[in-house]
Amino acid sequence: MNLYELVVNDTEKIVLNDLLFSEENKTALLQIIKEHKYIDELKKYNLKVDNKILLHGHSGCGKTTTAKAIAKALNKTIVIINLSTLINARIGETSKNVKAIFDKAIREKAVLFLDEFDQISKSRDSEDKDVAEMKRLVNTIIQLIDYLPTDTLLIGATNYYDSIDKAILRRFQIRLKFEMPNNKELDVYYNKLLSHFPDHLQDIPRQYNISYAEVKDYIHTTMKTQIIAELELQEQLKNNAAIA
Repeated sequence: MNLYELVVNDTEKIVLNDLLFSEENKTALLQIIKEHKYIDELKKYNLKVDNKILLHGHSGCGKTTTAKAIAKALNKTIVIINLSTLINARIGETSKNVKAIFDKAIREKAVLFLDEFDQISKSRDSEDKDVAEMKRLVNTIIQLIDYLPTDTLLIGATNYYDSIDKAILRRFQIRLKFEMPNNKELDVYYNKLLSHFPDHLQDIPRQYNISYAEVKDYIHTTMKTQIIAELELQEQLKNNAAIA
């Protein structure tokens, strides 16, 4: 498989202040950004910056957008890899492909975002049908993480924290859990997204016990339906006026 079929350099710009975090996560992320901003100054004191972050928790709660926002804040390229695609390549090529991806990120001093990280870092004690290959892959990942330069930032994301090999988990200096938002947090997000639309369209039934991503999809679907209905009504009125 061609490496460049797997690599996506994302161009979407997301600002960290636009995202909703717990105070704990926000403090940790801001500290990471500050460390990388002053990386050269910290090196003078032999202080290494944290450059390995694992984001875990429910799907749709902001892990991918957080990675994009960090890259934007640091003015770095972000290389996004969906590892479910990678692991579906011929199993014997997986370690080679992973190394090539790391090499690319290192050359570009980029943010390397590995989504569905559990796909290539399963516990070596798991009963996977390709146990031997997975063990080799986990060992490769450990070596790549250990030798990752500090000016390259690795961000892994997973919904299955407990399935990741403990030796790999220990190598992430920062591990942040993303929880499902409560009703108050969802109302803040609803207000933020709805504010971009005309007032008369904003009064929609609100759904709860869902993720931020599901709220966004729900609002976009609802707004498209309402806007199209208005446009169709305007066209109908024009046609009726023309006939009259």
